[in-house]
Amino acid sequence: MSRRKDRERYEAMKRLNPDYLGFRGHTEEPTQPGNTPLQAMQCAVCGRKRNVPVGVALEQADRFVCQQCKDEGKG
Repeated sequence: MSRRKDRERYEAMKRLNPDYLGFRGHTEEPTQPGNTPLQAMQCAVCGRKRNVPVGVALEQADRFVCQQCKDEGKG
């Protein structure tokens, strides 16, 4: 397909469903059950940002320690 046709198809889908995000791949469809929403959190030890499930983010708001730091015994 041409780029123009892709754009037209996307705009048509967007008109039908304003929340449409576009194609995300066959295995990563946002409508598939089991996809947990993620939130970026900064590790309190190393300072790196990690994507964690929203539930974990709410539990460990300011004291989040990433798995790598836990494995190394820093946390």
